[in-house]
Amino acid sequence: MKHSPNEIEPPEAAAIFGEALPRAREFHEHLLQHGEELGLIGPREIARLWTRHLINSALLSSLVPSGTLADIGSGAGFPGLVIALMRPDVQCTLIEPMERRAQWLRDESERLGLQNVEVLRARAEEVPRDRQFDSVTARAVSALKKLIPMAYPLVAPGGQMVFLKGQKVEDEVAAAKAILRPEIFKSVDVVVVGPEWNTEETRVFRATLVPGAQ
Repeated sequence: MKHSPNEIEPPEAAAIFGEALPRAREFHEHLLQHGEELGLIGPREIARLWTRHLINSALLSSLVPSGTLADIGSGAGFPGLVIALMRPDVQCTLIEPMERRAQWLRDESERLGLQNVEVLRARAEEVPRDRQFDSVTARAVSALKKLIPMAYPLVAPGGQMVFLKGQKVEDEVAAAKAILRPEIFKSVDVVVVGPEWNTEETRVFRATLVPGAQ
């Protein structure tokens, strides 16, 4: 079934996932079995599932408060499904337009026994505007200039956007400066997580809405 060497679980995974490690291992195994076959992950990603995907997503969970969360373009489940398995105190809505991936998310949530997951087969722009969330996440969806207008209507007043980003995040922030207006966003920053767990850096764009801005 597997055509690429899989990555050995790194030692820092136990500390990062804590009590959620058994579920993370189960999710990892399911991705090894079905991810490439279902077109959820590319063949090259098999060799870095832990560090590039699972741990990368898990690091975001510490920046998410209790409450509700929407994950735009969940795909294989990064970061939304990982946050859900780590944070039972967060009700996670996974937004995915492709039916095959949406079905995977439904099936995998059931296999993992997660009670805090809802899957919406939709684009972010199609989510009813009366649905708003304390946190909105995304990973590898679009540059901030396009992603922020897409995500902003889903954020509850006083809520936050927390997006996993790459090394050019500062350039993206500069390009999105015109829409990051202080009357709408009370704080905008880039958080670097990972080194405190002895793993590679993960950059997170974070913006918090002014209460009542919408």
